[in-house]
Amino acid sequence: MSVRSAGGVPDRIVVVGAGVAGIAAVEHLRSLGHSGKITLIDAGEQPYDRPPLSKAFLLGEADVEQIRLVPETWFDDNDVELRARRSAVRLRPAEGSVELDDGSHAPADAVLLATGGIARRLPVPGGDLPGVRVLRTVDDARALREALVPGARAVVIGGGLIGAEVASSAVALGCEVTLIEPVVPPLEPAVGTEIATLLHRQHTQAGIRLVTDTVARIEEDRGHLLVATGAGQEYAADVVVTGIGMTVPGDLARSAGLDTADGVIVDRFHRTSHPAVFAAGDTARIRRPDGTLHRREHWQAARQDGRTAAAAMLGQPLPATDPDWFWSDRHGVHVEGVGDLRTGGRRVLRGAPDSLPLAVFDLADDGRLLGAAAVDDPRAIAAARRLISAGAVPDPDLLADTSVNPRAWLRR
Repeated sequence: MSVRSAGGVPDRIVVVGAGVAGIAAVEHLRSLGHSGKITLIDAGEQPYDRPPLSKAFLLGEADVEQIRLVPETWFDDNDVELRARRSAVRLRPAEGSVELDDGSHAPADAVLLATGGIARRLPVPGGDLPGVRVLRTVDDARALREALVPGARAVVIGGGLIGAEVASSAVALGCEVTLIEPVVPPLEPAVGTEIATLLHRQHTQAGIRLVTDTVARIEEDRGHLLVATGAGQEYAADVVVTGIGMTVPGDLARSAGLDTADGVIVDRFHRTSHPAVFAAGDTARIRRPDGTLHRREHWQAARQDGRTAAAAMLGQPLPATDPDWFWSDRHGVHVEGVGDLRTGGRRVLRGAPDSLPLAVFDLADDGRLLGAAAVDDPRAIAAARRLISAGAVPDPDLLADTSVNPRAWLRR
């Protein structure tokens, strides 16, 4: 691939993947004044938002049209050629093109890989049985929604974000739910011990059976599934759902000679080992200055990655980097986390550990706010995001005082 326009700026850009990172990249390319051809390749029927799949969509409260990432007119409005239900099968740098699965080619002076990841399968005997489901795509969610009928026995393996949300939705749909998770409480690195404990306890309060164990095997038994744990217990299921993280297919990148390691390795500009190929979102692993690789697997991070890659393609200043931020909804509560709660710094609690709302904060030795998490306290997280971005040193007493409006933290 080679730059074909004046000034070293690519004229024809191909974005592979119409998820959050890909859409954000296209929007930012146009906002920065790029007037060349943009082709968006996506294997799905339309760009859609993934977070609702385990919540509103699974519960039947939203359909595909309601979880669109962009309206149908967005492509014409932004002069984007969408090639839906198509997959890129080969990057051809020397020819300046991307080959698609129907044999056609998309001309490209630069490419952004934003294909995301796939759900990780449970590496045990029976982990790939047809009745063992995952939740990553809208098709996964459709199939799972058909299986989670009232009275169905559902075994959910993994108590992280996806597993907890699926378990919450399943019990709300009238299923008999068992949640198997070896680490108690799950999510502790992301939200802190206090909030992780409170959230895990809510499963039991909702009527979910909690099992602290690993899974040894899954087998078919007289029309249903049988999940056997490491401790030798067995749980019958009509449907099994695994939520144990994701992996990134690397065939497209490797065949093009790109450096990969469970994802496509990129620098801070999201440029791969080929100067005309970029990667963003779950596809990318960023090489830090110390040489370690890092992936940010959240919605906000994917959007930010796409914008960064777009700016780098055009030689424009990179957008400001916000702290990592994520959210989750389960059992009628809203959870948010921002920054890093694994620092081992001073922990400040806002609220009582056994009641809501509840927020926790981690402070560095010099007093800077490094991370925060909250349940049903979105104002605290909104303020914390701004404090972390600014490198601010908040008053710990104000953080802990539930009578103080979080906006007051920003005025000091």
